[in-house]
Amino acid sequence: MDKAFSEQASTGLVWLPEYGMGYYPVKPEDMPYDTEYFAKYRQNADTEIGRALTQARVDLVSRHYEGPLLDVGIGCGQFVEARSQTYGYDVNPAGVQWLRERGWYQDLYAGTCAALSFWDSLEHIQDPGAAVQQAREWVFVSLPIFEGADHCLRSKHFRKNEHIWYWTHDGIIRWMAAQGFACVESNTVETEIGREGIGSYAFRRQ
Repeated sequence: MDKAFSEQASTGLVWLPEYGMGYYPVKPEDMPYDTEYFAKYRQNADTEIGRALTQARVDLVSRHYEGPLLDVGIGCGQFVEARSQTYGYDVNPAGVQWLRERGWYQDLYAGTCAALSFWDSLEHIQDPGAAVQQAREWVFVSLPIFEGADHCLRSKHFRKNEHIWYWTHDGIIRWMAAQGFACVESNTVETEIGREGIGSYAFRRQ
């Protein structure tokens, strides 16, 4: 293989157009998960748009599922607070502390869960396939959606210290199908509320 190509493939964005999916090699030590990160999400959640987003997520889940749910990557915990029977898992020490203080922490990998949610978090996870396999029935997701590699590179959502995975609309549906989940709802309500290029999905295990 060409050396320059190989080096770029190991350090830059790799996009598979046939699969509708991209990968960027974020180093765990470069990810900014700390108290300041948690506080930023708390500030964003306490706005009119933030409250509308949380309600839209609660509504998406309620259209398909009632029961215990584990929220993976809690942001500042706004969804965990807003929905009953909801617990949280995070890698940010500030988020873990917040959950433990309230008795809401649950280890994603300690056992399977009936339902999982990934609000702006699936794209941050090194092995997203292993994460979604912890769901027995339902996976709910919101994430940035791209038209292709050029769109990804131009987007505000191309974050070299946070986002590892990138999908098109068809790509996330195809990828989840490969994990054993069928899409039963997709919408752009978060974009309609005021975000840029966000898709929301409900997936059920096949």
